[in-house]
Amino acid sequence: MSVSLTFGFVSGRYHATPFGHHVNEGLIEWPPSPWRLLRALISVGYTSGAWNGDGLPGAARSLVEKLSSELPSYHLPAAVGAHSRHYMPIGVLNDKKIEKTTLVFDTWARVENKDLIVTWPNVRLNESERNILSVLATRLNYLGRSESWVEGRLVEDWESLPKPNCLPDQEEKKPGRGWEQVALLASESASEFAAWRTTQVEAALANLQAPAGRKPSKSLLSKRNKAIEPYPTDILDCLQKDTNWLRSHGWSQPPGSRRIFYWRPVDAVSVGAPMAKVSARPMQRVEAVLLSLTNASRNDHALPPVTRTLPQAELLHRALVSIAAKQGAPPPELTGRDKFRKPLRGPHEHAHIFPLDLDGDGHLEHILIWAPMGLGKLAQDAIRGIRRTFTKGGMEPLRLAIAADGSWEDLVRLPGKYGQRIARLQSDRKVWESITPFVAPRHLKKNGKNTLEGQIRAELDSRGFPQPSSISRLMPLHRNRKAFSSQYGRALAEDATSQYRFRHFKLVRKHGPEPPITCGFAIRLEFPYPVSGPIALGYGSHFGLGLFVGVNDIKS
Repeated sequence: MSVSLTFGFVSGRYHATPFGHHVNEGLIEWPPSPWRLLRALISVGYTSGAWNGDGLPGAARSLVEKLSSELPSYHLPAAVGAHSRHYMPIGVLNDKKIEKTTLVFDTWARVENKDLIVTWPNVRLNESERNILSVLATRLNYLGRSESWVEGRLVEDWESLPKPNCLPDQEEKKPGRGWEQVALLASESASEFAAWRTTQVEAALANLQAPAGRKPSKSLLSKRNKAIEPYPTDILDCLQKDTNWLRSHGWSQPPGSRRIFYWRPVDAVSVGAPMAKVSARPMQRVEAVLLSLTNASRNDHALPPVTRTLPQAELLHRALVSIAAKQGAPPPELTGRDKFRKPLRGPHEHAHIFPLDLDGDGHLEHILIWAPMGLGKLAQDAIRGIRRTFTKGGMEPLRLAIAADGSWEDLVRLPGKYGQRIARLQSDRKVWESITPFVAPRHLKKNGKNTLEGQIRAELDSRGFPQPSSISRLMPLHRNRKAFSSQYGRALAEDATSQYRFRHFKLVRKHGPEPPITCGFAIRLEFPYPVSGPIALGYGSHFGLGLFVGVNDIKS
């Protein structure tokens, strides 16, 4: 049976600054750290009369030790970061005998009318400990600063609670896209701290031993007491030390504490004015739409070559935005901007346009439009409203039609080679290789974070992917031709003039910023464990460049 506490924020505000940061930095500790929760429970026991100045009773001590032995998980309600500014007097007069002031930020999280839920999944409490925890949670009247009024309670029916959306970091399990890490202060277990303290005390007293056969003098005893004074007696003593004590003994972080990374949604604390609510639309959002590309003569060789991936994607994107604009403001999944024309937050959630050669003849005959945030009604209407596009040197317009829409699973189920090759863009693989050139988004440097490898790692991190165990550049036909043919298509293996001669690709947008360096690279990524795509990195990644497919780990 787990232990769960819920906290409702009476005033809709949560005020707390992360440990180690100044209040004027404008940062919010969200969720409340495990260290803060334990200190709040101990404090309310003193202030509410649950125990007196002699300290915690036995059941309360065992309760705190059990809660400190495990990291809790959280279910976070939606919150919006907000602040006010105050010019506080500092008690000093200026030349005109007017008191000087300093600007102070008061930052808080505006919390929706829902409860914060804290759960210790594997903690087992006896009846006495549960009763004490219930009393403490009920008597807790604020969490964080005193403005953060709360109503707390111990949850008995824990199975009905929603699933946690903020979890401690685990090496073997990463949540992927749409999540971010936040550092919180947590306590060590009682046994870990006791072992650490024993080692520290022994080292501190090593040179303060009385001569053999003699009792220690008062001076020696005083020195020994002073030497062990910086080390609290146990984990409960650590949790009750105040800032003055820490500073007087030179601690930059409370003894018995540790910093733990937690994963939370990237929008756990949103910034800016709340978005206006819109009425629900009957059309269901879809993850991706696949368009077929044909011409009147049905001549596949009259279709755009794969080297024109970027221009074809950019041309289609401009047409979609133009069609959507006729119905009002274009939707954010097409523009990458909100209603206030500000870039969306998060790991590239808006639309990616991938022109594809699914039959392996070196010409583009499909265009995949994929948006992790989903394509809503306005975006789908624009896609369905576009009937044609063009290509350089074409004698006639190219016809567009919807071939499929839905989730990745729906597209993978397409019959024959189309479904199989779309699966290569998404399926779990350890090894991924370029099918369109990767163009560095910043100037390349020989050393530092802006090397080719450094920029690739930064691009992966910004999109929520784990770090690869190795990154290597490939020659255009690095792998054997037979292996290439079995992986993606005949053109990749046999056609020396296809996309694996990346120097023929168009690498500069016509209606957008130019890349810092017009050079494309063929890249191989090897991850320590299988990851799911699609993977599109670098300059022009929303327009078909830097696209990867999962391959079997066949060494050259």
